[in-house]
Amino acid sequence: MAITSIPSAGLLGIDAYPIDVEVDIRNGLPAWTTVGLPEGAVKESRDRVTAAIKNSGYDFKRQKITINLSPADIKKQGTAFDLPIAIGLLCTSGVIETPDLKNMLFLGELCLDGRIKPVPGALPIAMMALEQKQTHLILPESNAQEAAAVTGLTLSPVNHLSEVVEALSQQQPFPTLSVTTAVNSPHAAHQKDFRDIKGQLQARRAIEVAVAGGHNIMLIGTPGAGKTMIAERIPSILPPMTLQESLESSKIYSVVGKLDAEVPLIRERPFRAPHHSISTAGLIGGGPVPRPGEVSFAHNGVLFLDEFPEFQRNVIELLRQPLESKYITIARALSTLTYPAAFILVASCNPCKCGYLGSTVRSCRCSLYEQMKYRNRISGPILDRIDLHVEVPALSYDELANKSPGESSANIARRVLATHQRQNDRYGPKGPRCNARIESRHLRKYCRLDEASQRLLKQAVNKLGLSARSYDRILRVARTIADLAAMPNIEANHIAEAIQYRSLDREPSL
Repeated sequence: MAITSIPSAGLLGIDAYPIDVEVDIRNGLPAWTTVGLPEGAVKESRDRVTAAIKNSGYDFKRQKITINLSPADIKKQGTAFDLPIAIGLLCTSGVIETPDLKNMLFLGELCLDGRIKPVPGALPIAMMALEQKQTHLILPESNAQEAAAVTGLTLSPVNHLSEVVEALSQQQPFPTLSVTTAVNSPHAAHQKDFRDIKGQLQARRAIEVAVAGGHNIMLIGTPGAGKTMIAERIPSILPPMTLQESLESSKIYSVVGKLDAEVPLIRERPFRAPHHSISTAGLIGGGPVPRPGEVSFAHNGVLFLDEFPEFQRNVIELLRQPLESKYITIARALSTLTYPAAFILVASCNPCKCGYLGSTVRSCRCSLYEQMKYRNRISGPILDRIDLHVEVPALSYDELANKSPGESSANIARRVLATHQRQNDRYGPKGPRCNARIESRHLRKYCRLDEASQRLLKQAVNKLGLSARSYDRILRVARTIADLAAMPNIEANHIAEAIQYRSLDREPSL
């Protein structure tokens, strides 16, 4: 009887955990059993591994084989265990003689001819390996640059099973990685610039406030007013990502295999714009083993929901938790996973079903009932979680014919970056990353009001019937407006501007 244990790793959400691939070969009728809660792709490794070993010129004992993936109480999925299973079989059969596997970790999918293909999750696996004191990671070459973002590991990118066998047999050394990972790559130049936007000064200002403080915003206007055009230019004014933010976002894309092999770290803040026909699983995440959805892919960036009322009502309502807590928890029978979802929500909608309510150019064709039905597709609790409601009116002929460009994205981006820096200096490295994430208990400390500001806010609360959440959000927006003006304290004009951005609260028909 012989048993070999090969270190590997699995994924649980966006985090990795260590797995020991134990291989046991003993006398008996030829059989292959895989235990440890393997799912379909893991069970199918038997045929891939057998063919890869044979076609690479090796062989193993065809006796009673048991593969155990430990710990055995967590469901295993994916194809990353092919390589450690093959190495375990060859070690147990004596093809590889007692290799020193100390501090090594293996992962990779095998082709039938022995080639090693990339697997998802190399970045979180590399981060876990470093935490577990595993200093040597043997992985597919296509995953190597991604894992190289984690310093302190020896990475050996391999292309074929024979390379691993020969290295373990000491016939040749493991290959080493030439690190070219683009951790400090320059930011891409954006094609869409705010200088292309004509007029819409209030909407431009509101977008600047939203991005500067991380606030959610809704744009309301007639068709063709420029709502989508404005939203599509938001990436050009987003502040650069920190290394920590880049690693957080890259882990999410890594576990679903969406990282570019040439650009292994996400350095630009995500801008996700799903179609309104998206399902709940597509937006929030889901599946038998829950996978992240659009709210998680937009983490540290922007989620743009165009034609917001056209999304299914149940899909919209599922945004309540991530908008408030900045994460999403998905519970299934086999597992409960939590994914990060700290994004800026940018939503756009028409004022009514036909789109021309309040227009001075065209008459609205909707009845009062149709207007109310359209508006009520967005519930009060969702509106309460959106900090800024801004009207985007149709442009006049003079504004359309004006050939002078608007303010460039570069100028706006400089003010946004300076505002972010003021927030970082105020809250420190362990505090909230932006004003929108200040907790309610900290508002008294960071959002102090003078008497004039208190009177103005009191009048707004009483007249508009604002909720406690709306009250807090006005304070956070006012704090951002003050930071944009480089003012240490919130003043009455900052409160007045923040109240102005609650246009839907000023309409009693809603």
